Amino acid sequence: MAGKIRVLIVDDSAAMRQLLTQILTSDPSIEVVGVAPDPYFARDKIRDLKPDVLTLDVEMPRMDGVTFLEKLMRAHPMPVVMVSSLTQKGCEVTMRALELGAVDFFAKPELNTLMGVEQCSTEIIAKVKAAATARVRPIKEGTHVPSATSQNSGKVTSQFRMTHQLIAIGASTGGTEAIREVITAFPADTPGVVIVQHMPPGFTASFSNRLDSLCNIRVKEAQNGDKVLPGHAYIAPGNLHTSVIRSGAQYVLEVKDGPPVNRHRPSVDVMFDSCASHAGKNVVAAILTGMGDDGARGMRRMRDAGARTIAQDEESCVVYGMPKEAVAHGGVEKVLPLDKIAGELLHLASKLPMAA
Repeated sequence: MAGKIRVLIVDDSAAMRQLLTQILTSDPSIEVVGVAPDPYFARDKIRDLKPDVLTLDVEMPRMDGVTFLEKLMRAHPMPVVMVSSLTQKGCEVTMRALELGAVDFFAKPELNTLMGVEQCSTEIIAKVKAAATARVRPIKEGTHVPSATSQNSGKVTSQFRMTHQLIAIGASTGGTEAIREVITAFPADTPGVVIVQHMPPGFTASFSNRLDSLCNIRVKEAQNGDKVLPGHAYIAPGNLHTSVIRSGAQYVLEVKDGPPVNRHRPSVDVMFDSCASHAGKNVVAAILTGMGDDGARGMRRMRDAGARTIAQDEESCVVYGMPKEAVAHGGVEKVLPLDKIAGELLHLASKLPMAA
């Protein structure tokens, strides 16, 4: 993108508008072209200022952020990064915003702690920069946007697959919707699925619950000691690494603290590395949309250990970072558009050895 990234901040809190302006303008490649206290002011400023990226508060008076986002993505689609509270409601509403086309989100910085602001500044700047390069697709009229309000009550978990077979998935920016598209296509007898999506604590629980309401398989936030069962998917919890270890004839999840890897916790590389070490040729893996290179080296190690590996193609990615790096590191067997990945994962899983 030529020139500075032009950002419009929409937040009802004057203090938060000021703080976000300070954080973003500390990077020389970003310019805050305006601020707005609510969507009504934002609507006019979007037209007049033509920003490249919008940061949008989830909870505002007069019109909440998600209602405005849906209107925006139908009429004037553009890269939007949501600003969310850490409450349960904030997490749930943010998941809805991502379904509606928001590129990413970050949790509101703590105004009263300098350390909290310093820790989140790097993340906020990186997410706004990634959003500026994102592929944003409009919501077409008549398109149904999935909602977790209708529970999938007809799930039946089958045990047709062997417990030593695994599907491993890693994603970041744009990954919540990419993961949803992939795993909602899985039948009830799919091999156990382990997923790392870069996300803070609290949000992974809401993400897991939302997916569980939409999928044929069971979806839960991973817990230490969980057995990886067919017909189940496990989402790595925010701020904890999740690894796959062998225990007899089964795989078990190890969920624990540890230093960030590639600036992330959970890290896709940590999970992929564990699959390379403990699952080898019995795992099929996909790396989906996301900024950075987390997972690229781990995918190469999986491929070297005999795993079958897939990367999402550039055209269907929101941000073509992690898949691009995985290809560059030589760990990718196939590059496919998002709508072909679920079918290929299942096809490759059906070819896995029937004995560990």
